[in-house]
Amino acid sequence: MRMYDIIEKKRDSGVLTEEEINYFIKGITNGDIPEYQTSALLMAIFLNKMTEEETFYLTKAMAESGDKMDFTGVEGFKTDKHSTGGVGDKTTLIVAPIVAAAGGKVCKMSGRGLGFTGGTIDKLNSIPGFHTDISIDEFKNTVNKCGMSVVGQSKNLVPADKILYALRDVTATVDNISLIASSIMSKKLALNTDGIVLDVKVGSGAFMKNIDDARRLSRLMVKLGNMGGIKTVAVITDMNQPLGKAVGNSLEVIEAIECLKGNVKGDLREAAVSLSSEMIYISGITKNRKDAVLKAEEMIDSGKALEVFNEFVTMQGGDGRIVDDYSLFETALYKENILSEEEGYIRGMNTGEIGRASVILGGGREKKEDDIDYSVGLIFNKKLNDYVKKNDIMVSVCGNDRQKIKAAKEKILSAITIAREPDRNIKGVYETVE
Repeated sequence: MRMYDIIEKKRDSGVLTEEEINYFIKGITNGDIPEYQTSALLMAIFLNKMTEEETFYLTKAMAESGDKMDFTGVEGFKTDKHSTGGVGDKTTLIVAPIVAAAGGKVCKMSGRGLGFTGGTIDKLNSIPGFHTDISIDEFKNTVNKCGMSVVGQSKNLVPADKILYALRDVTATVDNISLIASSIMSKKLALNTDGIVLDVKVGSGAFMKNIDDARRLSRLMVKLGNMGGIKTVAVITDMNQPLGKAVGNSLEVIEAIECLKGNVKGDLREAAVSLSSEMIYISGITKNRKDAVLKAEEMIDSGKALEVFNEFVTMQGGDGRIVDDYSLFETALYKENILSEEEGYIRGMNTGEIGRASVILGGGREKKEDDIDYSVGLIFNKKLNDYVKKNDIMVSVCGNDRQKIKAAKEKILSAITIAREPDRNIKGVYETVE
């Protein structure tokens, strides 16, 4: 078998076999196939697309290119939750404790944020003393004792994806549904849980800008997961505005805690309940989705989910006092407000630009090696369809550098549109795909 022939076949719109895809993935992982040939095949795939079978073979081969998790010793149906990324997306911090409190087992490996998409690991690392680099035995022990654990990704988890992603980024081949889906789902197959709920974001702050693309990606990922033996469901949620009111690592953890205390309503609670109820349902804890929603709500309102979160934080070395004492978090030196320059309804938010404003403050990374400032961020006092008068406070900007705050304020102000009429079509959760 030759790489030349595989490239030629896909260039001419042929369908690659499982053996050919396995040869390709094995070759790039062990360094036998040069980058120029890998790039050529990526472009051929980008232009001529892949069938569902090809995409599954690619996903499976990537999942088997490195370590696979072994959850021997963890009792019960093990679930994972994955978000395609957004701004202010702190749902894992709420969803996992809800599911664990309901009797489920949540086993999650998460990455660090890059660009304006925040990472769960960065949020958790803003908690004083918290460790995400625990051993597999500590991970299993935490799941068995409190029902959940979140750790950083293993360095040898799906190494083929790291190689392909780096090349896709510099060869203009990122935006291909098969390559996107296989990148996400290969890591999920390698994680080896029993079930997964995918949170597929759609809107101005998401990779998928419209609902049709979000549906296509959701359907393909659900099919890949099920073909790989993982019970998979996707929930399409909105990212046309930041989720909740807080953007920034410490600020988002605090808002998540407030949600677990029952003090947060609106889009954040709606998304968290929707996602956690799907995990409860596929775990077999309830017989139907309606009961699963009621169970999720009960775990918040009873305080049981908050108790689980506190236990989880403590077990992974964090200071459990943060649940009641937010002064233990790092706090930004300055807080400046963005005022409305006119009267009307907030009709639009360019959420991607808002996320980039958070990066300017230091709350996100442009490059993987960049440091994160856990204390900085944004607090939204007004959201889509809220009515504002002139000089009303729309957003509070928290930062440690006046010049960065100024630049962030300018970007945010230009990202918000005010109109005479509200948008009647706003949804927080669109639909479930299974």
